Amino acid sequence: MARTVILDPLAEARLLAQSKADARSREAAFGEIFRVLREPVLALCLHVTGRRADAEDALQEVFLAVHRALPHFRGDARLTTWIYRIALRAAVRAKGRRPTTAAPPLEPPGEDGQARLELREQARRLRDAFAKLTAEQRAVLSLFALEGMSHREIADVLGVPEGTIWSRLHHARRRLAEHMS
Repeated sequence: MARTVILDPLAEARLLAQSKADARSREAAFGEIFRVLREPVLALCLHVTGRRADAEDALQEVFLAVHRALPHFRGDARLTTWIYRIALRAAVRAKGRRPTTAAPPLEPPGEDGQARLELREQARRLRDAFAKLTAEQRAVLSLFALEGMSHREIADVLGVPEGTIWSRLHHARRRLAEHMS
């Protein structure tokens, strides 16, 4: 699986230094952060909320918060960890504003006939099962399986011990499998 592109520690340090400089440098740093992290953050929000409109609302909330707080960010955690924490909170809030069990439609790759129908049915079943998970379960599965984060990275994002991630991931997988059967 391809790992989501995130900022390496050296790029983060450079961007943090830029964010504490003059206004022009701050805007350049924010622009680069937005460019690199927009898609991964949107994907995470989409997986947690289950609705594109809610995910886009959360995305705006995330980067507005980042823009405002970036000059004051102390660097106690990695920049990407901090942004993912903001994203998870924003996505959970967005999901709570419009509770729904419907997840976004997944389009299978272009194939003809019966194979395409089977892929659509499988995608629908997976989407419906994923929609039945709690926001916490969606988040841990999304960060691990879709974003390619390690257990340690997920623990940092969620602010819990690494062992807790192992447990949450196990329960989320089990619950997803139950909903698929």
